[in-house]
Amino acid sequence: MQVISGRVQKAKKVVLYGPEGIGKSSLAGQFPRPIFIDTEGSTTEMDVDRLPKPTSWEMLNQQVKWVKQQGSQFGTLVIDTIDWAEMLCVESICAAHAKKGIEDFGYGKGYIFVAEELGRFLNLLSDVVESGINVVLTAHAQIVKFEQPDEMGAYDRYQLKLGQKTGSRTAALVKEWADMVLFINYKTFSVATDDKGKKNKGQGGARTVYATHHPAWDAKNRHGLPDEFPLDFGYLAHIFNKAATPPPADSQPEQPAPSQQATQQQAAPPPPPSQPAPQSPPPAQPQQGLNPSIPASLCDLMVQHRVNEAEIQTVVGLKGYYPMHTPIANYDPQFIDGVLVGAWDKVYAMIQTARAEQPF
Repeated sequence: MQVISGRVQKAKKVVLYGPEGIGKSSLAGQFPRPIFIDTEGSTTEMDVDRLPKPTSWEMLNQQVKWVKQQGSQFGTLVIDTIDWAEMLCVESICAAHAKKGIEDFGYGKGYIFVAEELGRFLNLLSDVVESGINVVLTAHAQIVKFEQPDEMGAYDRYQLKLGQKTGSRTAALVKEWADMVLFINYKTFSVATDDKGKKNKGQGGARTVYATHHPAWDAKNRHGLPDEFPLDFGYLAHIFNKAATPPPADSQPEQPAPSQQATQQQAAPPPPPSQPAPQSPPPAQPQQGLNPSIPASLCDLMVQHRVNEAEIQTVVGLKGYYPMHTPIANYDPQFIDGVLVGAWDKVYAMIQTARAEQPF
């Protein structure tokens, strides 16, 4: 067995949550070399790199896997937001089981399916972290009634806007997964009353980041951050900038003597092999001849994997679901979402096998 001592430097798992419009996405955009997966389409006014908005849970998983394969091209993967990603997860599970809503499962089984699927997604994000890429999840906040077992009464507190039903477990999973949970809110400096002393009004409004747990919100960190600080990435930069600073361009290093140069040249190891440049993501434009009436959730996957309609029709016909030449637009929507999109990996594997046997 190998004993590992001391601190281990690795990429970070961060959750940023707070009210809408407070600046969560802007803060995430200041992390090292970010690439956004914008699940709700809220970063259009930001000058950042992003992937197309995912239209299905399967497409979101494919995008995360693609980012992991890019190596050092990106420094941070931002899922903006994880609560909208959870909605894609719920839609996928309902389609796979032919349910109209998560409550239709009964006895809380639907929430168990969602927790299991989101847990697999968090494991995938952990693989991204192990590859050296930070992962930042943004989320909205909600106010819930909370009652501790050892307290006399209940009180309101902020929590992640995940799994708003009591039977849901996704918020706890995300908080346990993260190394750092930061709550962002407008700080109220004082509460004033009107002339009649009846209505209370909050005064203040500075955007503040809270980094430690409080009865009124969830937060944590493992880096000795202050309890609260202004919404400024400068307070977090030291956590992500562990690399040594390169010397200034105008400073020249001291040249060794000729004899030392010869010795150093003999002892120097051979240069490492050059790494191939990471590939660019597949184009998001539809393929020529692709039927525009194909649902977006399936169309996006077809474009991403360069699959045409004839290939889908072939594998569907081979399985006996529909006659060979039935247009995809005529398929049952539940069949598209539950089978073609929900089990895309298997569908695409069949297409690859058909390509090998007889290219289209």
